[in-house]
Formats: sequence, C-alpha cells, structure tokens
Amino acid sequence: MSFREDVRKIKALADENRLAIMLSLQHGEKCGCVLLEELNITQPTLSHHMKLLCDSDLVIGRKDGKWMYYSISKEGIEAFRKMIGSYVRCDCENTESASSCCCK
Repeated sequence: MSFREDVRKIKALADENRLAIMLSLQHGEKCGCVLLEELNITQPTLSHHMKLLCDSDLVIGRKDGKWMYYSISKEGIEAFRKMIGSYVRCDCENTESASSCCCK
C-alpha cells in the first residue's frame, strides 16, 4: 500500500470537471473534441484534466490520427474501488461484538 499513490488517485477525482468527465465517459469512448463541447472548457484545461485521469489509471487515452479518444479503464476503476474500500470499511462489521464496534 502506498499512501502517496492512493492520494494521487483520490485527487484525480477531486475536481468538478474531472467528475463530469467520468460521468460523460460512462456512456462510452469519446473524442476530446466532444468533451470540450460538453464541458465548455479550453483545450489546455481538458488536456490537464485528462493527464491527471490517465496518470491515475482511471481513464485510457488513444490517439487516432490527430484526435484523442478517451474511455474509462475497467481495470483502473476496479483497483480504485478496492483501494477506497480498504479505507472505508469497519473491521467490526464482520464480528458479533457490537459493543466494541468502531463505527457507532
């Protein structure tokens, strides 16, 4: 477990535009030009957001000619869910000793 790596992935989603990008990509692969129109942001801003999402392994980018296409990384999302789950669980959920539970 690397806290630094986990923080980098969490920060990748800690932005309104990046959350909007993730929601948009839930409907399938999209060209960067489509994302630009949907979000009403500049190309350099989109590039910044996509770099963070791709570097965190949540999104995959592929170049086709002069266009970039983006899609959600199934493996990256599964790893993210597992990582988040390791922080937001309670060990006493699986025990019968409710009196010593940490989450009351």
